[in-house]
Amino acid sequence: MTKMSNNFQHRLQSLKADHAALMAQKNSPAKLGNGVYERWGSPVVTPAHTPLFWRYDLDPKTNPFLMERLGVNATFNAGAIYKDGLHTLVVRVEGDDRKSFFAIAQSKTGVDGFTFWDVPVRLPQTDRPDTNVYDMRLTAHEDGWVYGLFCTERKDLSQPDDMSAADAQCGIARTRDLVSWERLADLQSGGSQQRNVVLHPEFVDGKYALYTRPQDGFISVGSGGGIGWALCEDMTKAVVSDEIVIDPKIYHTINEVKNGQGPAPLKTEQGWLHLAHGVRNTVAGLRYVLYMFMTELERPWVVNHRPGGHFLAPRGAERVGDVSNVVFSNGWTLDEDGNVFIYYASSDTRLHVATSTLAQLVDYCVNTPEDKLTSAECVDTRCDLIARNLAAKT
Repeated sequence: MTKMSNNFQHRLQSLKADHAALMAQKNSPAKLGNGVYERWGSPVVTPAHTPLFWRYDLDPKTNPFLMERLGVNATFNAGAIYKDGLHTLVVRVEGDDRKSFFAIAQSKTGVDGFTFWDVPVRLPQTDRPDTNVYDMRLTAHEDGWVYGLFCTERKDLSQPDDMSAADAQCGIARTRDLVSWERLADLQSGGSQQRNVVLHPEFVDGKYALYTRPQDGFISVGSGGGIGWALCEDMTKAVVSDEIVIDPKIYHTINEVKNGQGPAPLKTEQGWLHLAHGVRNTVAGLRYVLYMFMTELERPWVVNHRPGGHFLAPRGAERVGDVSNVVFSNGWTLDEDGNVFIYYASSDTRLHVATSTLAQLVDYCVNTPEDKLTSAECVDTRCDLIARNLAAKT
């Protein structure tokens, strides 16, 4: 018994030392970037960053071999907010049982040192309990609340014999301190399923404005898809009836199959900055990338700048994970100096950060040519750039 106790203590000390070393690890930018943003070399949140007491029963009487009882499979797709000098993430944490939940992690630097609060978010339930919840977008709204809009997944009861048939809708919660959450009714938008719904930070014509993503089924967007725009009177009973698509799917582009709004847009003097994800199909499966666009300041539903191509795509080790060849973002922060911290997940496994500034992102959106949609016209665009550069050398 003494030997087993010694083994327990030795293993526990080793686990604590490894975890402390990981938490103290400093991050640094990767090699020279593209001038739009800097990728940082190490992920900012991984399953190993979660507290040991989330995963292990630390009582030697009930867990003499110090086994991991509740494993964490992934930490990804985090909502984000900057407040009181802290970059705060609402991380999607997925257990080995496939159930996701939300947990708060905070950092002073925004690029390393993210520490989880002791206890995950205890999200209140509606009359129809969630089977799974994920991908919360945070919006600090001008009404004084911080809203969290997320996907709530439940079994599709109309297909009881199909164990993979599910229904995806937009769940809504709000908070003032990220500790106590008030659960509101799910968004009602007719018969369509909804993913990637985001609340605009300001009232529009006295109403709440939403970026939506209507779709026909749980996975396939079908005849739906595209980033939508809708208004509603009351977020406590959110109902939208008229959705217009402001950023559609387009054949043979990075968002040919589907697309969706990422985090809430950032306000600039030139308009609203938007980060979104686009999906296309390949022989190796779906490929997710990030792209950007801008909308008018007074009419946030009108796109006025649409840089062509992807903004950020999976590369290197980011391409390997639970769902390979994917980058996804539903959170970014803006500090008081105009620095933007873009939190993106790779392959549904871990969370990374890329940093930029408002000025750089506006320049990127305003001055990057649009996708001309044909090979010939894209060659013309590139040849124009080449000609200007060659002329400048003479």
